[in-house]
Amino acid sequence: MKIKKLLNNNAITVMNEQNKEIVIMGKGIAFKKKSGDLVEEEKIEKIFSLDNQQLSDKLKALLSEIPIEHMELSEEIINYAKLHLAKKLHDNIYVSLTDHISFALERHANGLPIKNAMLWEIKRFYKDEFDIGKAALLIIEAKMGVTLPEDEAGYIALHLVNAELNEEMHNIVSITKIMNDILNIVKHHFRLEYDEESLIYYRLITHLKFFAQRLLNDSPAVNQESALFEMIKQQYAEAFTCVEKIRVYIHSIYNRFLTDEEMLYLTIHIERITKEKQKKEIGDT
Repeated sequence: MKIKKLLNNNAITVMNEQNKEIVIMGKGIAFKKKSGDLVEEEKIEKIFSLDNQQLSDKLKALLSEIPIEHMELSEEIINYAKLHLAKKLHDNIYVSLTDHISFALERHANGLPIKNAMLWEIKRFYKDEFDIGKAALLIIEAKMGVTLPEDEAGYIALHLVNAELNEEMHNIVSITKIMNDILNIVKHHFRLEYDEESLIYYRLITHLKFFAQRLLNDSPAVNQESALFEMIKQQYAEAFTCVEKIRVYIHSIYNRFLTDEEMLYLTIHIERITKEKQKKEIGDT
């Protein structure tokens, strides 16, 4: 293999057999080299091949600016996340998380910590991802000797959610706000406290996450007039009344009309939450 481009002393690009440019990393792999030189294959440590050309270009630009240790650190955290989350992560995580971790380490070195205003919501809605974020802080401490605050675990969690949903970061923030607002509507309507460890709560959170994503992307569920919708509307009247409040909120803030399908599933999930509360109250008496 021949070097196509030098990114820094530890990163180069080459053309693979499919004539696709890939990134190769290794300590000193580009030292005293130039384009066209043969790659010292014994120095190859990591190979990155991203299907999306725009992402690949961003990764190459990033690697030309940051220490190789930051990329290796990010990759270890991503591999840990893939193993423990058992969820598919979009390749954008290699760029977004690496960039964030490198910047976080730079800010820490300069004594410029940043508070995470959404930390409480992240802990509440993205527990699995937040656990990965906390584990990531331990990896960073072990590898770099740097102790970052819990706020950074929250930011790492958001980057993971971003990669799960393949969304822009500002959309993840908006999704989180929508989830929080809807949960508050339900909470105040029924005067209930959520059991955040319950499976039913987890299912509601998962539904709201994808509901909010569809809302922001203007891709609602298919609207189907059905006898089931009318039956649920009558059978779960109080839950449906609560969903009517959610419908008004969505229309007033986002100018979107909820479909019957969306209202149907929201009603079912909210009914399950209220039934769980009633069962708990009966069990406590």
